[in-house]
Amino acid sequence: QVTGYLDDCTCDVETIDAFNNYKLFPRLNELLESDYFRYYKVNLQKPCPFWDDSSHCGMRDCAVQPCPSDEVPDGIRSASYKYSEEANNLAEECEEAKRLGAVDDSLSTETRQAVLQWAQHDDSSDSFCEADDIHSPDAEYVDLLLNPERYTGYKGPDAWKIWNSIYEENCFKPQNVKRPLASDRGDDGGHTFYKWLKGVCVEKRAFYRLISGLHASINIHLSARYLLQDTWSEKKWGPNVTEFQQRFDEVLTRGEGPRRLKNLYFLYLIELRALSKVLPFFERPDFQLYTGNQSQDAEVKHLLLEILQLAKSFPLHFDENSFFAGNKKEAAKLKEEFRLHFKNISKIMDCVGCFKCRLWGKLQTQGLGTALKILFSENLIERIPESGPSYGFQLTRQEIVALFNAFGRVSTSVKELENFRNILQNMR
Repeated sequence: QVTGYLDDCTCDVETIDAFNNYKLFPRLNELLESDYFRYYKVNLQKPCPFWDDSSHCGMRDCAVQPCPSDEVPDGIRSASYKYSEEANNLAEECEEAKRLGAVDDSLSTETRQAVLQWAQHDDSSDSFCEADDIHSPDAEYVDLLLNPERYTGYKGPDAWKIWNSIYEENCFKPQNVKRPLASDRGDDGGHTFYKWLKGVCVEKRAFYRLISGLHASINIHLSARYLLQDTWSEKKWGPNVTEFQQRFDEVLTRGEGPRRLKNLYFLYLIELRALSKVLPFFERPDFQLYTGNQSQDAEVKHLLLEILQLAKSFPLHFDENSFFAGNKKEAAKLKEEFRLHFKNISKIMDCVGCFKCRLWGKLQTQGLGTALKILFSENLIERIPESGPSYGFQLTRQEIVALFNAFGRVSTSVKELENFRNILQNMR
C-alpha cells in the first residue's frame, strides 16, 4: 500500500491515481495509437561505448521487428522535421545557406570550423540525451504497437550490470554508500544510503529518484505483461503477482518496494509538469503533427492539445523552481553535471543485450531527457512567437514521439498498480 504525500512535493499518491486512471490515461492511450506516435526511428546496432559486449539475448521475445519502409506513412518518412510550408521553406533556405557556406572561401578555415562548432554546441547544449543519428543506414522505423514492452526473459548478470552501472556511476553516489538490496549490501537495511540521500541537495536527490522511478516503472510493465503460458498453439501474457511482489512487497523487499513506487509517482509528476509547460510550442497554428493525412493530422493535434490542457489543469504540480535556485555559478555547474550524468545513462542503453529492452530503454530515457530539456528551457518557451518558426526552442519529431510514449509508459504503470492492488485484495 503506497499512500500519502511524496517527499519534496506538495502532491499525494491518491490525487495522481484519480487524475491518471480516470482522466488522462484513456486519452493518452488513444493518442499513442495514432500513426504519428506509433512509429519511432531507432538504431539498435550501435555498439556499447563502455565495455566490450557482444552478448545479445538469443530468446525470440527479445527480437524487434522493424517496419518495411512502405508501411510508414509518407509524411513521416520524407519529412519528419517538416511541420508546415513555412518551416519547409525555412529548411530549404538553411540548406541553401549551408551549400553557400561550404564554398565561401572568404571565410578562413578556423572561422568555418568555429561556425560548425557553434551550430553543434547549439544543438547539444540543451540536450539531456545522446540521440541516435536517424540518418544512419542502421536506423530503422519500429512500430511500437507491434513491439510492446513486456517480459522477455532478459535478466541475470547482464541486466544487473546495466542497472548497476547506472546507479553506481551516474547517480552522484559515493562508492562507500551501498544501495539498498544491492548484492554486496551491508546489513543496515539501507540506513546509510537514505541518510546520505537526505543530506544531498534537492537536485541530486531528484536525479536518483527519477532513475529509481524509471526502474520501478519498467519492472511494473514486466510484471503486468508476463509470459504466463507458452505453448506451440498460443502465448498468453498477463499480470504475474508473484513477480510483482518480489519487486515491490514491503516485507519481501525490507521496506524498499514502497519507496520505489513513490519514486515512480515522483517521475510521473516531473513528466506531467513538462507536458504542462510545453503547451505554447504545440499550440501554434504553424505546428503540425505531419503524416501526410491532413484530416487525421488535425484530429490528432486536437487530441494532443486536449491532453496538454488536461496536464496543465492538474492541481498539485511539482514546483521545479526549487531546482538550481542557489548561487548562479554553482547552479550552472550543477545543472551541467546533471545533464552530463543523464546523457551518460542514455548512452548505457546501447549496452542492453535484449533488443526489445534496448528499444524501450532508449525511448524512455530520450522521453525523460526531453522532459528535462523542457523544464530547463522555460524562458525560451515563454518567448516562442505565436506564428512563424520557433528558433529559440525546438523539438524534433523523435523527441516528441519519445516524450509522449515515455509518459505513456509511466501513466500505464500507475494504472497497472491499481490493477495489482485489486488482484491482491481479492486474493486475501
